[in-house]
Amino acid sequence: MTATLETSRQDARAPESAGTTAARRRELRKSLTLVVGLIASVLALVTAVTIGTSGVGFGDVVRSIMLSIFGGTISAEFASSYSVITQLRLPRVLLAFAAGAALSVSGVLMQGLLRNPLVSPFTLGVSPAAAFGAALVITVAGTNQLPVWATIGGAMVMALTVSAVVLGIATARRMAVATLLLLGIAMTQIFEALTSALQFTANENTLQAIIRWTFGSVNDASWNDVLVVGIITAIAIPLTLWFSKDLNAIAFAGDDAARSFGVNVGPLRVGLIALAVTLAAVVVSFCGIIGFVGLVGPHIARLAIGADHRHLLPFAALSGGLLLLVADAVGRTVIAPAVVPVGIVVAFIGGPVFIYLILTRRNTLK
Repeated sequence: MTATLETSRQDARAPESAGTTAARRRELRKSLTLVVGLIASVLALVTAVTIGTSGVGFGDVVRSIMLSIFGGTISAEFASSYSVITQLRLPRVLLAFAAGAALSVSGVLMQGLLRNPLVSPFTLGVSPAAAFGAALVITVAGTNQLPVWATIGGAMVMALTVSAVVLGIATARRMAVATLLLLGIAMTQIFEALTSALQFTANENTLQAIIRWTFGSVNDASWNDVLVVGIITAIAIPLTLWFSKDLNAIAFAGDDAARSFGVNVGPLRVGLIALAVTLAAVVVSFCGIIGFVGLVGPHIARLAIGADHRHLLPFAALSGGLLLLVADAVGRTVIAPAVVPVGIVVAFIGGPVFIYLILTRRNTLK
């Protein structure tokens, strides 16, 4: 009798033990995926620095980084390569990676909080609004030298205003997601028209600066740009990870179920959407309109690591950074020595992906 009871207990524990083992294996696999993604990102960053017409090799990049970190004597024959690497290419690739990471994390937050895979800073009109804010500040300043915070402030104020208007109207009218996307498209058209009006009335120098925002580019990257975008992105990622479980509850179970789990849905949604808009606005203020990274980056991450935001958020940062890094490398080589702005290259990638998502995810538009 005792042996029978013991056997029954072991049989009862077996499914639980098997489930725990499978869960641990999934967690281990996702952790390994993150490590592989991080290693691939580091290798891609170093490789991207070697791309160009100056004949800089992999070893030159590593040597320059070591000299920058630990110091040392720079020989006369290496001085030119060192200057190209540290003053031109490293800021460019680091800004591209940080901007891509910020936009992708912004997209993950918006898609999770609004429970739709077609939402992104671009499709909601946030990025065009931020570009108009930056262009307006440039136009008002004219020939005066602008501090960094002025352009960022103009982009951020306009982006936050538009997101508040769009989401406020959607909440008040209880709009479906399809209607919300259409409202975002309307906002995009309005702010693109306003930016074009500024271009029409601007002088030659101001026009050139505004066009840079509409194309989306990392051509004039500086270490100050990298510092600002990098710090804000580095702060945002752990902050979003802190709320990843609450974000899972909203994205997978909906608002009512999330509230039953103890999630304060209203303030959390407002705070995280404000953070997502801030990330997009800062990127636009430095790099201009770069559409579809906030849409494509999260989907690449979901395919690789799943939809759990504890893993999705950091991997989306890596996938978005790699996407923009590759797009910039393609732009520098496809018609070299001319450089195609990264926003144009990303649009060629993101446009077909967006069409594919619309055609294959009809249920999300209902």
